Amino acid sequence: MFKPLIFYIGLRYTRAKRRTQFISFVTLASVSGIALSVTALITVLSVMNGFVKEISTRMLSMSAHATVTGRLGQLDDWQVLAQKLAGTPRVLGSAPFINGQVMINADRRVSGTLLTGVLPEKETAVSEVAEKMVAGKLSDLTPGQYGIVLGNELAAFLGVATGDKVTVISPQINPTPAGVVPRMRRFTVVGVFQVGMYEYDRNMAFVHIDDAAKLFRMDNAVSALRLKFDDLLSAPEITQALSAKLYRDYQVSDWTAAHDNFFQAIKMEKRVMSVILLLMVAVAAFNIVSTLIMVVTDKRSDIAILKTQGLTGAAVMGIFMVLGTVIGLFGTVLGVVGGVTLAWNISYLIKTVEDVFHIKFLSAQIYYISDLPSELIWADVYAVAGMAFLLSLLATLYPAWQAAKINPAEVLRYE
Repeated sequence: MFKPLIFYIGLRYTRAKRRTQFISFVTLASVSGIALSVTALITVLSVMNGFVKEISTRMLSMSAHATVTGRLGQLDDWQVLAQKLAGTPRVLGSAPFINGQVMINADRRVSGTLLTGVLPEKETAVSEVAEKMVAGKLSDLTPGQYGIVLGNELAAFLGVATGDKVTVISPQINPTPAGVVPRMRRFTVVGVFQVGMYEYDRNMAFVHIDDAAKLFRMDNAVSALRLKFDDLLSAPEITQALSAKLYRDYQVSDWTAAHDNFFQAIKMEKRVMSVILLLMVAVAAFNIVSTLIMVVTDKRSDIAILKTQGLTGAAVMGIFMVLGTVIGLFGTVLGVVGGVTLAWNISYLIKTVEDVFHIKFLSAQIYYISDLPSELIWADVYAVAGMAFLLSLLATLYPAWQAAKINPAEVLRYE
């Protein structure tokens, strides 16, 4: 079916003559449509991949891969448990913490905050907060000194910096002759951290675990033990093994349970966006149908002459399939080149536009991050290119079949 003659004629039909300029324009429009659709699909998928990776990295830089707590919601023997888990395969580190909701007041400004008590020397084994400090150090948290480390957005809202005082108001109450009043303690700001994720930078603060124990009246107990694994993607399997090892004395949960809805929503959004943009590719690919039908109409006399000289219907069909395939292939290649180039440079382009026009496309308060990340995954590129080419190939079948059905006698009757 696909002989060199068929390729020669099919490729020759791609070149325009003076009287077929409009057909050439429609062909160019088909190629451009496929190229733009493929470029858009690759770029959007890369941005969504980068978005998920960036948020996951920032989120898990402050969250543990897993947490272990007692049945009553606290641990009284965390040192024993930490020693027991130290020799467990795939567990790289552990650190205790105490957390609770508080109000932080500074100069008539009040903000609700998640206060976390940590051991600075152990916290570095399970989180990256020490590496995210923009002022002071996490090690500046010393027991009995009542120092506090704030997120940069929280510090900006309260209007405080290192060395300033803030009042932490706990939901725990103190009975007094005048009635019950909330527990309050003055803390000194000893550091500020910035993760780059608004949820953490605006709503988190750290103190030493001993100071948190006094504030929340935890005595020698802690809320839970944070764990870090050698592979965060294997957290569910490792957590299941730990649950079996610790029996019923403890509750073990991993990060996927805490953020499952968020990541499931992102996966669903990615699927929906892929389907929508794939429809754009389909529409562009099926523009090839109109292009080929116009070519078939224009070349009816040529087809009739070729068939009278012995060219079979299958060969005629092959000619127009070659023509449509060339259009689809050319558009797909252009789209892949454009999509890959744009995906690699989208962050720089967006930043340039923001700087030139003094606008902000992404608000950190809404989208968690303020820049536009992009991660090109070649498997997505191959899938998009393959689907675009397949749709283009399918679009050639009907016009090619119509060309093969042309009756030479009817066409040449009035020639």
